[in-house]
Parts: sequence; C-alpha cells; structure tokens
Amino acid sequence: MLLALVAATFSLAQAPAAPEAVEASKVPDPEKVKTSAESVGRMRGALKDVLQKLEEARNTKDVVKLNCVNEKLTQIKGLLRISEQSDVQLQEAVARKETATAEHEFTKVTIARSKVEQLRAEAEQCIGQLAFRTDENLSVEVDIPDYLPPGDPTQMPPPTPIDSRPPPASPTM
Repeated sequence: MLLALVAATFSLAQAPAAPEAVEASKVPDPEKVKTSAESVGRMRGALKDVLQKLEEARNTKDVVKLNCVNEKLTQIKGLLRISEQSDVQLQEAVARKETATAEHEFTKVTIARSKVEQLRAEAEQCIGQLAFRTDENLSVEVDIPDYLPPGDPTQMPPPTPIDSRPPPASPTM
C-alpha cells in the first residue's frame, strides 16, 4: 500500500501543468499582445462563418438546424465579447508591466479561441456540411427496363365484391 502511495505521489509530481499557463509565462509581452489580437481576429472570422451558417439554416427552413446553429452562435458571441475585453486588459497590463495580469488575460483569450474554433466546427455539423446536399434544380431520370411487368407490384388489386348475401345467423331474422 505504501508503494502505491509513493507511486501515485511521484506520478502527480510529474504531471504537466496546464499548457495555457506554461505557454503564457513563456511568451514575451509584445508577442502576447500580437497573438491576442490575432486570436480575436480569428474569432471574429469564426463569428462571420457561423452567421453564414445561420443564414443557410434559415433558408432551408429547418428549425432543428436553425436552433443548433443559433445556440453555437450565442456562445461564440459571448466568448468573443470576453476575449475583446481581455485583449484590452492585456494591453493595459503590458503597458503597466503587470506580468501576472497579462498572463491571466492572455490565457483567457487563448482558451476562448480554442473554444470558438470548437464551436465553429460544431455549427458546421449542425448544418451537415459533410452530408449529401442537393439544390432545387436537381432532376432524376429513371429508366425502366422493358422486361419488367407493367404496373406497381406493391399495389394489390382490390378484392372481388361479394354478389350474394350470406344466410342469416339466427332463424329469427
């Protein structure tokens, strides 16, 4: 039991820190500002893409797709708003030489960017980007071979009508 406890402690001691925290502390401040601005720009691009998906869902008049994309869009808008505020606070923190605040704001933007990219992919799945799609002008021609019998084999002929009435079931009638 003591061996298991020592092994668990050793494995926890070697567990890597969160990649955002390590990354934020290693990135110089001017690079943080540049990367943050690029991330916010990419998130705005993702917002535009998802807005196009929303319009596409509206045009198909599919309520399920529309609701799905709208949910992703709402989340992206919230994350973008937070990221824009964090970008401004990051720039202020760098100007004041507040390293801890700058790292925190940079980490928020980095996490939001990855979440927005994930939401963009989910919005594409809502629409079925990879699914088979047709347009309104699609026409299908079917060639029926000559050797097939005429008519629809799934349609049964109606039953023949009964001409005579059956005998009464009781003698009182």
